[in-house]
Amino acid sequence: MAKSFFAHMLLVAAAAALSPALAQPVDSEGSSSAAGGSAAAASSTGGGTRGDFAGTGDGARRSRRKQPPPTAAAPDATAADATAAGPSAGKPGRARWRTPGSSTATSSGESADLSEGGTPSNLPDSADGRVLDVKDRPRRSAARVTQAPPTLPNEAGQVWREYDLSDYTLRVSNTARPEQAIVDWILRETGYEAWHGEPLGILSAGPRKLIVYHTPEMQAIVADVVDRFVNREAETHAFSLRVVSVGNPNWRARAQGVMQPVEVKTQGIQAWLMQREDAALLLAELRKRTDFREHSAPHLLVANGQSAVVTQTRPRTYIQHVVPRPEVWPGYEVQQAQFDEGFSLELSPLLSLDGRTIDAVIHCQIDQLERLVPVMLDVPTPLSPRQRTKIEVPQVTHCRLHERFRWPTNQVLVVGLGVVANPVAPDSGRLLPQLPLVSGPERADLLVFVESKGRLDRQASAGR
Repeated sequence: MAKSFFAHMLLVAAAAALSPALAQPVDSEGSSSAAGGSAAAASSTGGGTRGDFAGTGDGARRSRRKQPPPTAAAPDATAADATAAGPSAGKPGRARWRTPGSSTATSSGESADLSEGGTPSNLPDSADGRVLDVKDRPRRSAARVTQAPPTLPNEAGQVWREYDLSDYTLRVSNTARPEQAIVDWILRETGYEAWHGEPLGILSAGPRKLIVYHTPEMQAIVADVVDRFVNREAETHAFSLRVVSVGNPNWRARAQGVMQPVEVKTQGIQAWLMQREDAALLLAELRKRTDFREHSAPHLLVANGQSAVVTQTRPRTYIQHVVPRPEVWPGYEVQQAQFDEGFSLELSPLLSLDGRTIDAVIHCQIDQLERLVPVMLDVPTPLSPRQRTKIEVPQVTHCRLHERFRWPTNQVLVVGLGVVANPVAPDSGRLLPQLPLVSGPERADLLVFVESKGRLDRQASAGR
């Protein structure tokens, strides 16, 4: 009995010693202060001690709930200030990095995150508060871009010139942009690379004015081209263009003595110069042949500096592809394509300032569909598992010519493109060309005649 009482007193003393520590509120520094009289509050009885201990614990928990939260660092405080204030000064949020000198802050008092380039990542992208999609944001250039210099570079002695084009553009009414012909001829004379490298060059044409910034040598070439367009003597000058074909090239045997060969860079192409009388006799002899065809108007005239296009094509349809369509009969759909067979020839003549020579650019394209190669495809369906159909693969031939010529105005230029695809469809009354095993695709010797007709007003007066 004495041992039991002694053990009970030890438990009561231990509980009394622990009660003040549990009952003390914890301040903001994390230390506990001793409350006076807490040890005396313990009773010598077991029930009173347990009641006091329970009440003290509840009071401690209520004391912890009433503690105010630690004060956060000010919005404009630096990381050094937060460190000096101690570990609790920066809670509950960790101080974020800001650009020195910036004062951008969010509504919660924290500094806004600055993305690369100095733009806050958590701020709206537009003035009305909308967040722009990534595809709507302006793209940042990867190249280093600098501002324009106060003056144009002129290390090579470039000079600024403005040329008046009104005398030419006002009299040309058959095209929307007559100044484009001047730009094309300038690029032919100077070369395209002269305006896209060093030294700096500017070439800009409008309906009334041409602006050029380049070296004095280049300005001289440009001035010569512009003068050839605005020249009053050449404004009514015209050229005739005739495109003919002959089935057999044996006409050369009789005309060889009156034709002067001209150098041509395109492979397979020939050119000759003829006197006007000889050219007229040659055309008269060719018209007597049964294989002679003329593909342009006999009196087609081209104005100086302008371009004329002669085109003759016919469409040819063929089966290009088959698409399965189970919902329609016969279970597939045929897709057709079109091939434009024929030729297109463009002439761009320009008279010299003295009127003695002609510069002309001839651009010709010839396309012919030789035959359609059949290919059988399997298109099975539940009703016809062995069904097949045919598609066609075109076998074509092409001929291209892009050449520049220069010759005297008192002579005729004749260009022979060789035996190429015949621009004219075969006659429907002929039997042999319709049989693929008897004859092949149509071929003909294509010839182009270009002649200077002089001033139109002189021709009109001579006709009267």
